[in-house]
Amino acid sequence: MADHLPKAEWTQRADLARLVEALGADSVRWVGGCVRDTLLGMAPHDIDCATPHRPGTVIDRCRAAGIRTVPTGIDHGTVTAILDQGTVEVTTLRRDVSTDGRRATVAFADDWREDAARRDFTINALYADPVTLEISDYFGGFSDLAARRVRFIGAAEDRIREDYLRILRYFRFQARFGDALDDEAVRACEALAGTLKGLSRERVAMELLAILALPDPLATVELMAKLGVLAVILPEARASEVASLKALIAQEAAQGHAPDEIRRLAALLPAVPSVAETVAARLRLSRAQRARLVCAAGRTPIDAEAPRALAYREGLDGAVDRLLLMARDTASLNGWQVPELPLKGGEIVARGVEKGPEVARILRAVERRWVEEQFPSRERVEALLEEELAAH
Repeated sequence: MADHLPKAEWTQRADLARLVEALGADSVRWVGGCVRDTLLGMAPHDIDCATPHRPGTVIDRCRAAGIRTVPTGIDHGTVTAILDQGTVEVTTLRRDVSTDGRRATVAFADDWREDAARRDFTINALYADPVTLEISDYFGGFSDLAARRVRFIGAAEDRIREDYLRILRYFRFQARFGDALDDEAVRACEALAGTLKGLSRERVAMELLAILALPDPLATVELMAKLGVLAVILPEARASEVASLKALIAQEAAQGHAPDEIRRLAALLPAVPSVAETVAARLRLSRAQRARLVCAAGRTPIDAEAPRALAYREGLDGAVDRLLLMARDTASLNGWQVPELPLKGGEIVARGVEKGPEVARILRAVERRWVEEQFPSRERVEALLEEELAAH
């Protein structure tokens, strides 16, 4: 692994060069995930940079260069620059003044090493010169990245006590970038697992779902269960549910489905809708996420019905979730769109049936037979209606 950032496509972007010129090349360093991922040959999701300039100076310099900015986190030194090919977070160098495990009070700094010292893991504290692409590494992150080792900067317990969410971040980064476990980090996460109870549920949910969205988080989830971390953030997940997650991941891979964090969360819960409701509320999930979680928890032997009938009743996503959780084939749903019954109640009234419960009964009867016959054409629906009207 070279001690310079490779000349990846993003490092050659004209809009980034314009930002660097506005701030001054000697006052900008690429930092964090964009450096880490590029060194690993991966395309970075976000571009972040650090600077000794104070936020007001960043805004003024960008304005002078015709670059629009948004003060997304200005109290903590972050200004978002709006560039032609995407946004870039520009953050002033900082040092921690005080921390309580949930939030930090920071002061602006002028020293790159001081800024690096407040970051979580060594592999996230790598800085790259935007012109020479030379790497600045203050805590051995370069060698840790080469060894696929996730290690806290300094003492692991100290870093966690600054922000308890770093426990979950450790497991997420271990799942993505780690091979062998760091013993000190594991001991610290186990010892301080209970501190996660004090965090906002939104922050916990964000990290938990990010872990579950990874290609294969099984080993990480099993380790979280072994260390008592999973019991703190998701006490509903017992050993049998962790085994269900293993089976689901295998089904996703075998049937060509992308990882899905809500489906995997459902695997970690007992198949009880009320439990899913409780977890969705506790984790502050969105309405759509809650609906999927509850739908998956409602899986029963009735799901032995035809996959398309299930999809018509529960929706396509709900059907795929249930089928995979029950290790059933989803092939018949690939590329299929849930149809709409080509019959309205007004048509039944026009055929002489008085408005009221009888119209609804006939409509339901036709719909039931239409689903049982695997959604035949309008012509067949008209024949089914004739049969029901004759019976009426």
